[in-house]
Amino acid sequence: MKMKKILLLSIYLFFSTLSAKAQNESNNKYLNLVRLFKEWRSFETPPLRDGAPDYTVKTFENRWPKFKALQKQLIAIDTTNWSIENQVDWMLVWAEMNGYDFNHRVLKPWVRDPAYYKSVWISKSDVPAHEGPTHHATTELWTYSFPLSKDEKKRLLADLAVIPSLNAQAKINLTGNAKELWIAGIRDIERQSAVLRNFKEKEEIKNEKKIVTAVNTAIEATDDLVSWLKTEGKNKTGPSGIGKENYTWYLQNVHLVPLTWDDEVLLLKRELSRAWTALKLEEHRNRKLPELVDANSPEAYDKMADNAAKSLLDFLDQQEIVTVKPYFEPALREHLGEYIPREKRNFFYIGEHYDPRPLYSHFYHWFELARMDLEPHKSEVRRGPLLYNIFDSRNEGTATAVEEMFLQAGLYDDSPRSKEIVYIMIAQRAARGLGSLYAHANEMTMEEAGSIHSEYTPRGWMKTEKELLIFEQHLYLRQPGYGTSYITGKYLLENAMAEYAKMKESQDKDFVTREFFDTLNSIGNIPISLGHWQMTGSNVNLEYLKN
Repeated sequence: MKMKKILLLSIYLFFSTLSAKAQNESNNKYLNLVRLFKEWRSFETPPLRDGAPDYTVKTFENRWPKFKALQKQLIAIDTTNWSIENQVDWMLVWAEMNGYDFNHRVLKPWVRDPAYYKSVWISKSDVPAHEGPTHHATTELWTYSFPLSKDEKKRLLADLAVIPSLNAQAKINLTGNAKELWIAGIRDIERQSAVLRNFKEKEEIKNEKKIVTAVNTAIEATDDLVSWLKTEGKNKTGPSGIGKENYTWYLQNVHLVPLTWDDEVLLLKRELSRAWTALKLEEHRNRKLPELVDANSPEAYDKMADNAAKSLLDFLDQQEIVTVKPYFEPALREHLGEYIPREKRNFFYIGEHYDPRPLYSHFYHWFELARMDLEPHKSEVRRGPLLYNIFDSRNEGTATAVEEMFLQAGLYDDSPRSKEIVYIMIAQRAARGLGSLYAHANEMTMEEAGSIHSEYTPRGWMKTEKELLIFEQHLYLRQPGYGTSYITGKYLLENAMAEYAKMKESQDKDFVTREFFDTLNSIGNIPISLGHWQMTGSNVNLEYLKN
C-alpha cells in the first residue's frame, strides 16, 4: 500500500512538473507577444520628415521589409495551450498588422484622402480614437487648459509647427484619383483654417506673440493647401469606394467582423425593415397617448436633461443592468448637451429635445472611455485604443445595441412614446450604413448613398440639416466598415448575449444581465467577435479565418 502511494505521488509530481513547465513556457511565449506588440507599435509610428510624420512613397518602401519581419515574428509565435484571453491578444496584434498591410496596399489615405491631413481637432472623440484615418501628429486643442502653463505653451508650439511641414508634404503624397474623397476632403481642410482663426482670437491667446505667429503660419499653410486641392480636384475622375472584395477582406481580417459585403447588405436591409415596422406598431400602440413635447427653452432643456440623466443611471443601477461605477455620472453629465432652437436641430438633436434618454443610452461610450482612464486593462495590448478603428464593432455596436436593450428592459415604462425615438434611431443607422455599402461597392455616389440615408430615416429627421448627412457619408467612405459597425456590432453583441445565455442554461445557471455587461466591460474595447470568444469559449465567429 505504501509503495502504491509513493508511486501515485511520483506520477502526480511528474505531471505537475510537466504542467508547470508548460505553463511557464506559455507565459514566456506570451511575454514575447507583449514585447513584439511594443516593437510593432513603435514601428507603426512613422519617422519624421522636416518635423512631420513621413508618408512619402520612398519611406514606405524602405520600411516595408521591417514590417514583413515583424509580421513573420508574430506568425512564428506558437499559441498552443495559451488561454483564450492570451490568444485574443495575439489576434489583436495580428489584426492591427493586417490593417497596416491593407492601408499600404489599398486604402492609402495619405495618397487618396485629403482629409487625412486634417491636423486640428477641437473635441475628444466618443470612441477610443478619432473616427476614420488620422495622421500621427495631430493638434488636439481640447487637451489644453487655459491659461497655458510654460510647458503647455511649448507643447502647443510644437504641435502647430507640424502643420506647415505636413501640408507641404501632402502636395507630394496626394497623387490619388478618388474624386469624391478629394472633393469632400477639401471641406475638412477649409474648416481647419476657420478653427485656427477662431482659436487665435481667444482672450488667453491674443497676447501670446509666439503662439499667434505659429497659428498664422499654420493658417497660411492650410489656406495654401486648400487652394492646391481645389486646383488639383478639377482633374480627379476616379472612384472612391474600395470595392466589394477589398471591403470583405478588410471586414474579416482587420476589424474581425465575420461577415461579407453581401451579408451586411442583407443584415442592414433586415434591420431597416424591422425598425420601421417596430416604429409603426409602437405608434399604433401609443395612438391614444399624447404626443411628446419638445423642450422649447434653455431652462426646459436643462431640466429635461437633468431628469433624463438621473432616470438612466437609476434604471441601470436599480434594475441591475450593469454595475454603475462612481465615474458613470460625471462621464455622462459632461455631455448632456444644450438647448438648440428647433430650426437648427439635426437628427440627433431632434430626438434629444423630446427625450434625451435614447441618445444618453448611446452615451455608454463615455462610460467606456472613463473606464479606460480610471480602470486601465491589465493587458498592454488592450489598454489603449486599437489602431485603424478596429474597436468600431465593440464601441459603436454596443452603444447602438444598448439603446434597444435598455428599452426592452423597461427604461421607457414611464414614457411609451419615447420608444418611438429608439426605433427611429435604429432605422437611421441602418439606412446610412446601407448607403455606405453601395458607395464602397462603387454602385452609388456619395450623394446617392446619402439619399438612402435621408429618405429612409423616418419622419424626415435627416432632411432638416445637411451637414450631418455629408459628415457621416464622408467618414464612412474614408473608413470602410465604420458606417455599418453600429448595426453589425449590435447584431454581433445580441448574438454574443444569446450564446452566453445558452451557455448558462446548459450549465443549469441563471442568466444575470449585470454579470453579462460587467464581463463585457472587463474584456475591454476589442471586436465583438473576440469578446464573444472570451465570454463563451466559442470561436465559431472566427471560423472563416481557417479558409
